[in-house]
Amino acid sequence: MADITNKMLDFIDASPTCFHVVDNLKKELVKNGYLELSEKEEWNLKAKGKYFVTRNDSSIISFRIPKKDFKGFYMIASHSDSPSFKIKENPEMEAAGAYVKLNVERYGGMLCAPWFDRPLSVAGRVFVKGKKGIESRLVDVDRDLVMLPSLAIHMNREANDGYKYNAQTDMLPIFGDEASKDSFFDVIAGSAGVKKEDILSHDLFLYNRVKWTTWGANNEYISCSRLDDQECVYSSFDGFLKGKEKENVPVHCVFDNEEVGSGTKQGAASTFLKATLVRINECLGRTTEQYYTALANSFMISADNAHAVHPNHVEKADPVNRPVMNKGIVIKYNANQKYTTDAFSAAFFKNVCEKANVPYQTFTNRSDTVGGSTLGNISTTQVAVDTVDIGLAQLAMHSPYESAGAKDPEYLAKASKEFYSL
Repeated sequence: MADITNKMLDFIDASPTCFHVVDNLKKELVKNGYLELSEKEEWNLKAKGKYFVTRNDSSIISFRIPKKDFKGFYMIASHSDSPSFKIKENPEMEAAGAYVKLNVERYGGMLCAPWFDRPLSVAGRVFVKGKKGIESRLVDVDRDLVMLPSLAIHMNREANDGYKYNAQTDMLPIFGDEASKDSFFDVIAGSAGVKKEDILSHDLFLYNRVKWTTWGANNEYISCSRLDDQECVYSSFDGFLKGKEKENVPVHCVFDNEEVGSGTKQGAASTFLKATLVRINECLGRTTEQYYTALANSFMISADNAHAVHPNHVEKADPVNRPVMNKGIVIKYNANQKYTTDAFSAAFFKNVCEKANVPYQTFTNRSDTVGGSTLGNISTTQVAVDTVDIGLAQLAMHSPYESAGAKDPEYLAKASKEFYSL
């Protein structure tokens, strides 16, 4: 297995929520000499400078300034969030006089069944009273903490005939016995290194504790939580760091809230990308006219994982365009523009792959099936540039434990490096 795949799996293991994704990317950027900028302060950008800026601690945009004036922005966008269960306010609930459950609600469109009968924990962030006012603290209760137990087959004889899960009654995890009452935020405070009484608010989520693994006759497959979309986040980030730009500004974008429509201040539909590009342009003394010409010379790769053909459900795939794991980067097409790929952007990206000596394949939905949207067509409402939608083939998308090909992260890293070096 390629070294980048091992590193990617370790990155995902250390990134149980979108906040951890951004924090881990920040650490890697600082290690590589990047300077953090704040949206609340004026920017002073310099030639050959390396920078990044965050919003909400869950979205991040990184970029480098070329030695000379630039032609356009070359961007790759992916997302930091994954389907999960969010901890509600006042989360503790007593049950049967013997248990304490946690009141949660669904975040995104997940497969519910795989969440049962596996060790889960809680991670995210809390806001606390600090010496300088309100401060944010990352949380990861790094132990098996809660469980969603299935109802025994003896009590639901129709369980294997199909079941419609009710998020309010079926999907509440057990936190502890009756002695655990009123202790949930003690656990959270201990993880965050703060006093319980100082916690003002929280963004906390359940996450799967099962570690990543490799499997298959030749260890050709990987399984892990949150492959959608941290696989694309990490692989494209590796290419971003290694790229050698010539006449374009390389930009690496990771947006939050793709799983719930991107319509937040830190989502792909927000002003985050547009404001960042405008500020780059203005800080380098360029005119508004030059900004528009730069956009016309720009390109975006929208990187969000793709569906591999399922061995037990081949009929769900398109008759012809049915990608498989380990066979290269997937270019995604949709006539109704759920994906942004058109003839030009596909040709552009295919050329990048061929230069990088990386295989590629194609995906379309069945003609009688509606697919979901991605970052690409959402972000173009703010920054309209030529865009291609791509991803890496995987199975069990939106399960808490997904599967993909061990070779594919290296393919995307190589193509990303080639793209950023144009």
